[in-house]
Amino acid sequence: QVQLVESGGGLVQAGGSLRLSCAASVSIFTFTASGWYRQAPGLQRELVASITPSGRSSYVDSVKGRFTISRDNAKNLVYLQMNSLKPEDTAVYYCYATTGLTSYWAEGTQVTVSS
Repeated sequence: QVQLVESGGGLVQAGGSLRLSCAASVSIFTFTASGWYRQAPGLQRELVASITPSGRSSYVDSVKGRFTISRDNAKNLVYLQMNSLKPEDTAVYYCYATTGLTSYWAEGTQVTVSS
């Protein structure tokens, strides 16, 4: 059974950095894409960043230049390095992975950026 386990959320001041990690219980080559969504109170869940097995990445415009997604294929890990954090980045961040037919989700980790 596929499981995704996140770590790395927390509270940080504006301008600070956090790194989220997502560990998969299976080889990440199982998935056609993996990455992170976030959901702030009262807002819809949005795709923040994604990465393919070949390493091609994409980002929502609001985080370009500040966030970097990466993978450690040997350890079945996906990372989201978040720099220059802003209060509007405050949300619950969800790691996801998809095979194209089935999507899997981690439980979510809170990221709070204080001004």
